[in-house]
Amino acid sequence: MPVSAKICGLSTPDTVDAAIRHGAAYLGFVFFPKSPRDIAPERAGGFGSPAHVGRVGVFVDPEEDLLAYAVRAARLSAVQLHGAETPARVAALRQRLGVPVWKAVAVRTRADLDAGRAYRGAADRLLYDAKPPPGADLPGGLGLRFDWSLLDGFDHPLPWLLSGGLDAASVGDAVGISGARLLDISSGVERAPGVKDVDKIATFLQATARL
Repeated sequence: MPVSAKICGLSTPDTVDAAIRHGAAYLGFVFFPKSPRDIAPERAGGFGSPAHVGRVGVFVDPEEDLLAYAVRAARLSAVQLHGAETPARVAALRQRLGVPVWKAVAVRTRADLDAGRAYRGAADRLLYDAKPPPGADLPGGLGLRFDWSLLDGFDHPLPWLLSGGLDAASVGDAVGISGARLLDISSGVERAPGVKDVDKIATFLQATARL
C-alpha cells in the first residue's frame, strides 16, 4: 500500500497548487483563530482542487455554526477535530455534518494511544500527534515528535494517520518505525510559522512517493 500525505495549514494559491501538483492526497485548512495558519472558510473555498484530492478542515472545540458554515463554504470532504471533543459529540457531528470526522489523539506515552479506542464507532479516522507541552496555545502544528515506536504492533481501533515532527528527512524513519500509510504535515514544510514553502512541499511529497 503506497504512502500518501495531507499538507495541512494551506493558505495561498501557490502552496495549494504545489500540494496538488506534487501528489498530496489531502489539502488541510485550519479554522482556529489562535493558529498562524487560520484561514477564512470562504477563502479556503476559493482554492480549486481536483475531485480526487480531499479537503480537510481542522478545528479545535468549534461552535457548530462555524463547522456547518465551513463545510459548505470551504467545500470540505472531512472534518478534523483537535480539541476536547467527546466521542458522543464526535458521533453527533458526524451524523449532522454528513462528512467523515477525524479525531486527533495527543500522544506522549503508550497509554495515550488507548484514548483513541473510545472513538470507535464515533470517528472515521484517528490522527496521532505529539502531545503539546502544558500551557501551549496550539494543540498541533508545533513540530513536536513523539516516540513513533509506540505505534509498532499497536492494535489500532480505526484507520489512522501520523503527524508531528515530520519533514523530508524524517519521513522514511517515521513510516519505517510506525507503519503509517497516511501522513499529516504542517510546520515541516514551512519557512516560518504559518508560511508554507513550495519547495519544501515538493521535496516532502517526492520523498513520500519514494517510500
